[in-house]
Amino acid sequence: MQAPTIGGVRVRKGDGETVRLARGSSLTDFAEKIGVDAAALVQMLFSLGEMVTATESVNDETLELLGDELNYVIEVVSPEDEDRELLESFDLEFGEDEGDESDLAARPPVVTVMGHVDHGKTKLLDALRNANVVAKEAGGITQHIGAYQVATQVDGEDRRITFIDTPGHEAFTAMRARGAQATDIAVLVVAADDGVMPQTVEALNHAKAAGVPIVVAVNKIDVPAADPTKVRGQLSEYGLVPEEYGGDTMFVDVSAKAELNLDKLLEAIVLTADASLDLRANPDQDAQGLIVEAHLDRGRGPVATVLIQRGTLHVGDSIVAGPAYGRVRAMLDEYGENLDVALPSRPAMVLGLTAVPGAGQNLIVVDDDRVARQIAEKRESRERAAMQAKRRVRRTLEDFMASMEKGASQELNLILKGDVSGSVEALEDSLAKIDVGEGVNLRVIDRGVGAITETNVDLAAASDAIIIGFNVRPQGKATEMADKEGVEIRYYSVIYQAIEEIEAALKGLLKPEFEEVSLGQAEIREIFRSSRIGNIAGCMVISGTIRRNAKARLIRDGNVVSDSLDLASLRREKDDVTEVREGFECGLVLRGYNDIKQGDVVECFEMREIPRA
Repeated sequence: MQAPTIGGVRVRKGDGETVRLARGSSLTDFAEKIGVDAAALVQMLFSLGEMVTATESVNDETLELLGDELNYVIEVVSPEDEDRELLESFDLEFGEDEGDESDLAARPPVVTVMGHVDHGKTKLLDALRNANVVAKEAGGITQHIGAYQVATQVDGEDRRITFIDTPGHEAFTAMRARGAQATDIAVLVVAADDGVMPQTVEALNHAKAAGVPIVVAVNKIDVPAADPTKVRGQLSEYGLVPEEYGGDTMFVDVSAKAELNLDKLLEAIVLTADASLDLRANPDQDAQGLIVEAHLDRGRGPVATVLIQRGTLHVGDSIVAGPAYGRVRAMLDEYGENLDVALPSRPAMVLGLTAVPGAGQNLIVVDDDRVARQIAEKRESRERAAMQAKRRVRRTLEDFMASMEKGASQELNLILKGDVSGSVEALEDSLAKIDVGEGVNLRVIDRGVGAITETNVDLAAASDAIIIGFNVRPQGKATEMADKEGVEIRYYSVIYQAIEEIEAALKGLLKPEFEEVSLGQAEIREIFRSSRIGNIAGCMVISGTIRRNAKARLIRDGNVVSDSLDLASLRREKDDVTEVREGFECGLVLRGYNDIKQGDVVECFEMREIPRA
């Protein structure tokens, strides 16, 4: 088959074979896979109206467009497959228990507490573990994920339950969904006085999607307006039928504030786990787990809250978590006490990582620090390429020509810094959903955990960006440097505020849109000549209002003779006036324009800015 010539470049076409590419691959990566010159692909894309360099990370759509043109099926490797292939190259495997049935031991259930904002989720956990978390939250909204383990007795036997507290704010949907994926049982908290609310349904859908059993805690039964029966009826419509109505969902009426029936709730969780789940894991293999949350501590460095899923984590183990790696220097429980080992289902705060991993990334123990570093570096480079492809704006020739004609579009560059990785991720997701139409783009050029540093200010100054600090403050001389460079730093502790203000800023970047509003018309009845100021029109206002300093146009026999004229003066009898209404006479002068005749109509109008929705 003769190789086709596209844009003057000879390119070999495929026969429909599949080419597997990682997210954020460049044209050079694609060219190597199919054995052609990368320059040919660059020129080919150019002829298709897309401008891309050979080494630039490109998005999935561009790769697929090129694949269609060359008769290749492009298969973009999913992040999960990518990571599994990376671990397999080091003879590692994530997500499997080693050994046979005899090696497995019972582990505590991992429970996620979900529900609508202000229905008492954190208060309930607070009562269960006797630690005050609510008082520390800005605006009473939980903005981080915490993991805690509590002990209870069921049928005279000591049992442990691990709780994960997820945020209740709708902007943290991604975090809440991740909480459900790490869990065995979901506790749905519904306030007895409020009933089922939008986020209750959202949380319920996350739990159903994760395929986990649900226990319903009907909270606030001690308030006067409490109606637990109504809650049962409402949830029955969503497929959660209480046991007392012949269903299979356990409902427990509790009061976190008055500490009523908390033991019954713990018992219901244990019974549901025993009845529905076979919770076992191998405690003797190398530890595998999930990063529940991570933050940068000034004294201790990166600190990650880890939930061990299988195996046992020891102090001194070499670990890799996402793009971070290191050796476990110390482990702490939820009360700040030292731990030597963390068994399956045990949450622990781990110190010793080189960087702050992302919430939801997996943690795995490897043979030595060298292997950990290699895996982390490969993950980081892949993640960076995928992120660049995701952030890259598709730049077509048509876009380029349009921007040349009307001037470049406005862009708001942001640098996000937060105290924990989950908050930064949730904030970025929420900002990505802001839509203010064409002409204005929002671009997150950097994101990170920890204090705002001089490096952040440097980057902001170079790229004309605004720094958003979420529960963090500047470090060292960053504030002085920001003042000197003219970099704006905004501080927030509640996510609502950040989203609203950034949306307002984006709307402010849009060029104002104006519409013409007709004010009124006046018919010229008489013309008076003046050597000093020119022709004066004696008029009768036939509709609306004639206003001084407004724009005017002259209409003769239904045709516009002159547009965008200025009213130089407006008089009624001998007095200067600002406006003359319908039915009154007036004298007016059109600045610099004397070609007026009797019977002409002067139309008065103004341009008003259209408010943004």
